Amino acid sequence: MKHQLLFCFLLLFSFGYAQDIPSSFSLQEAIDYALENNRQSKNAARDIDAAKQQKWETTATGLPQLDATVNYQNFLKQQVSVIPAEFFGGNPGEFAEVIFGTKQNATATATLNQLLFDGSYIVGLQSAKVFLEISENAKVKTDLEVRKAVINAYGNVLLSEESLEILEKNINVLEKNLYETTKIYENGLEEEESVEQLQITLSNLKSNLNNTERLRGIAYQMLNITLGIEFNATIKLTDDLETLAIQNIALQNLDTENDVESTIDYKIAANDTKSKELLLKLEKSKALPSLSAFLNGGYNSFNDDFVFLDSKNRWFGFSTVGINLNVPIFSSGKRSAATQRAKINLEKSRDDLTETQQRLNLQIESAKSNYRFAVEDYTNKKQNLALAERIEKKNQTKFFEGISSSFELRQAQTQLYTAQQELLQTMLDVINTKAELETITNKISDN
Repeated sequence: MKHQLLFCFLLLFSFGYAQDIPSSFSLQEAIDYALENNRQSKNAARDIDAAKQQKWETTATGLPQLDATVNYQNFLKQQVSVIPAEFFGGNPGEFAEVIFGTKQNATATATLNQLLFDGSYIVGLQSAKVFLEISENAKVKTDLEVRKAVINAYGNVLLSEESLEILEKNINVLEKNLYETTKIYENGLEEEESVEQLQITLSNLKSNLNNTERLRGIAYQMLNITLGIEFNATIKLTDDLETLAIQNIALQNLDTENDVESTIDYKIAANDTKSKELLLKLEKSKALPSLSAFLNGGYNSFNDDFVFLDSKNRWFGFSTVGINLNVPIFSSGKRSAATQRAKINLEKSRDDLTETQQRLNLQIESAKSNYRFAVEDYTNKKQNLALAERIEKKNQTKFFEGISSSFELRQAQTQLYTAQQELLQTMLDVINTKAELETITNKISDN
């Protein structure tokens, strides 16, 4: 009975845990879920927490440090010293063997250290702040990439789903045409070539259907991994491709002036330049003196036997206060070389920042161009599909009326199937190019 209760408890616990993963996602819900559960995004958040701890670790270096030590010594064989015997009334020129100290001794000491001035500590505090900014910017960069990855993966799933739906519809229509054509051929009113042409088209469609089904499974697995859930989990998507494409058409965003300095890539490059400036400050600070103070105190006890835990044992106290001043004087050019190397790295970093600024301008313009083309291409492919549907319908009517050949019908059908897939692809392109533009500019629109 106990085993049955335990099994039921584990089953209910597992069921409750599974309920934490939604069974369906809109695109925005998928993005929100991934930003919380994607493994890269979670690790980026952990990096921020680690940077905060490192910042405090650096800060604590300049705060009072208190250490305590306990030392116990037991001389298994004490050292023997010799002194002139005449000190004890002996003959001149002779030496007496003596042992100084006790066989056992114990010392307990507490030391308080305080850093008063150190140029590298000041630079370290500034560096810790910059390191935290670097981690925060890395988190923003990661979230932008995760968002784009979710949009791409979500769109690929919708593309495969809608491609399957269209292929199945086309196969149903073609099977009906093949059946009717076969009957006409059997009655001697149609050539065998007409049947064979339709069979070739149907075979191609079924092959595409099988391949698309396999790709759909891979697309779902990719989306699951991007979301941060088990890659074989079953989920349902609530958005459709055309609606998302229409929602992502916002050409007015292309008229805004490029603001490179607000992009995350520029901020990361600026962080690198700032860190190089701090490294130069650090090398310069090594030529400054450092000053620290200390205060220690403790007790000693000596005896030939281990009686240090005895309350009657005598302990002798001591205390010291002092200041340590370290003044760098001569390093044979080592500090100068390190400073010059830091200057060179800073100059390189500034050039890299300028290069990043120029490259981002180019990337933004390219992303805008790609997005504009995707929107224009979507409109064009939508018109082409309407034309292809009318052409295919006319050729189908002509074929069964005996006016058009099977070859012409196959051409019209192939043109229709191509137009269908091209329209789906342009819908996905609209969504993906918009996501790419938003990722580069770090500007997420409401659409």
